[in-house]
Amino acid sequence: MRSNRVLFICDENGISRYLREQLMIDGGYLVTFKESPKEGLEEFRQNGSDLIIFKPHLLDVNSLKLIKDLKAIDPDCIIIAFLDEDRQEVIEHLFDLGIYDFITKPVNLEKLFFSVRKGMDLHNLLLANRRFTQGLKEGNMALEKQNLMLVKRIEDSTRNLTRLYEDLRSTYMRTIKVLAQAIDARDHYTHSHSENVAKYATIIALEMGLSAKEVEVIHQACELHDLGKIGIEDSILMKPSSLTDEEWLQVRKHPTIGAQILEPLTFLNDVIDLVRQHHEHYDGGGYPEGRKGEDILLGARIINLADAYEAMCSARSYRKNPFTKEEALAEIKRNSGTQFDPLVVEAFLRTIGKL
Repeated sequence: MRSNRVLFICDENGISRYLREQLMIDGGYLVTFKESPKEGLEEFRQNGSDLIIFKPHLLDVNSLKLIKDLKAIDPDCIIIAFLDEDRQEVIEHLFDLGIYDFITKPVNLEKLFFSVRKGMDLHNLLLANRRFTQGLKEGNMALEKQNLMLVKRIEDSTRNLTRLYEDLRSTYMRTIKVLAQAIDARDHYTHSHSENVAKYATIIALEMGLSAKEVEVIHQACELHDLGKIGIEDSILMKPSSLTDEEWLQVRKHPTIGAQILEPLTFLNDVIDLVRQHHEHYDGGGYPEGRKGEDILLGARIINLADAYEAMCSARSYRKNPFTKEEALAEIKRNSGTQFDPLVVEAFLRTIGKL
């Protein structure tokens, strides 16, 4: 059923009666008439209306106050001002107060009906938006309560958190990290891989003088950097021989898949960028975007080296015997300026005793 309630606030006279009759007979609107601003305000407060036609007395204080009072009751109410004459300064002031449109004498009925119809449509949209927003708020509140209950069951210490946002963030991060650990655990060769990469990258980042916040972002990105491997088949990840070109293309997708999984968690935006870029090479030969040099985030350049070093020093399905520490260092030095950022390599070499 369409909205059709009009509140008409105007002195009783011939023109006002004529307009009311036209709105009811030709327009099919349900018109409620009130002579004074006080009566009109009370009617709107008690019963509301889909649209208000109001005849202000120029810049009369009571008339202007009525508009403000109507807006105080419903900021989205649609008000059409009925003016005796077209005075620019009056019209501008009324628009500043929040009226939707105006009509002047002699009244053009076609314009009046058009303005009323469009005003009704706008009111419906605003009302629907308000209900939708309220529904979202209520839904979010329910979701937050459910997450809070889950957090409390998982870890009692979360009861000390003072803000619900932090509760939700904690829950999301634990869930994603558990998933990332499960991916490492799919293959006993990669067990604790992400944890070790995070340890190496943190030491390098501290050596390069990065802030505590930057180090924390890098640490989180290391924990999640292989999350996208959830989309790669085990037969490819655990293949003991060389990958085919088609299989290699699948593997190269995992940084993008991981970033896409994390994208809904907007508080992880910095982490997501590092996950997406952690296989980019300093000379542009990496993937998935072929970024080069300073176009690769410093954190991603650090993770790339830490990831490569950890892989070299660990057994893999395709390489049973890991590199010795000396062999891994030689490989990293050899690829400085190509796969790896030379400055990151220098910092890594300074900290090798801590690894």
